[in-house]
Amino acid sequence: MGLRIQSLIDEEYTRHPFYGTRRMVVYLGRHGFVVNRKRVQRLMREMGLAGMAPGPQTSRPHPDHKIFPYLLRGVEVIRPNQVWSTDITYIRLAHGFAYLVAVMDWYSRKVLSWRVSNSMDAVFCTDCLEEALLSYDKPEIFNSDQGSQFTSEAFTGVLKREGMTISMDGRGRAFDNIFVERLWRNVKHEDVYLSGYVSMDGLLLGLTKYFAFYNGERPHQALGYKTPDTVYQSESGGGAMIVNKFSEEEEESRMRLTAIPGQRRSVADEVMCIT
Repeated sequence: MGLRIQSLIDEEYTRHPFYGTRRMVVYLGRHGFVVNRKRVQRLMREMGLAGMAPGPQTSRPHPDHKIFPYLLRGVEVIRPNQVWSTDITYIRLAHGFAYLVAVMDWYSRKVLSWRVSNSMDAVFCTDCLEEALLSYDKPEIFNSDQGSQFTSEAFTGVLKREGMTISMDGRGRAFDNIFVERLWRNVKHEDVYLSGYVSMDGLLLGLTKYFAFYNGERPHQALGYKTPDTVYQSESGGGAMIVNKFSEEEEESRMRLTAIPGQRRSVADEVMCIT
């Protein structure tokens, strides 16, 4: 029953990533699973989904790790390797689950590197970052969420070593890393849910094929129906921007609101325009 509940959470979170634990409890109840909010919070933490789940005792950064400010609101991304970002998502298997991490170039939406693991630790995230740096020119800004994998000395040490400016999603800002969130939606709906992977070996083989398709063959509407590979290599046809529609005074007011346990900004409050 536990895996079935996790599968339902994964599917609904992919459709509605702004859902918190309260709405998820209601959703599960509609599907015949009566579970309390505490259990849903625990499952979402285990699945790596708690970063967008509001309320107390969800995903917290390591208390000894430094948190960096979010630097990308209102910044126009006009070239490849200006901004990279990363995130982790949960991948269900027939008899268990795995975690997928990827590094993406914001301008072109190209997936520069990816790794899977059966544990959500800093090692496979750092390995994924190092792989991207071996294959491509380093970015000016690197963005992540505040998860302990990305705030760890191992991960931030690589960013500092390469001289990158570090940016981290704000607490309660579900759409600060929207481009990777959209990637996860595509990966799951276009491959994972259709393939029903049984093992890690099958997952690795399938994702290898999918990311080759995603980068090199799949037309992207946001890129004028070009592929990420084409846009990255030609340095034209891409771009990105997250625009905050509020003034500094209004933003401070909303920051105070999200500091209240259990409160969260609505999706309409998050982003005015994402390109």
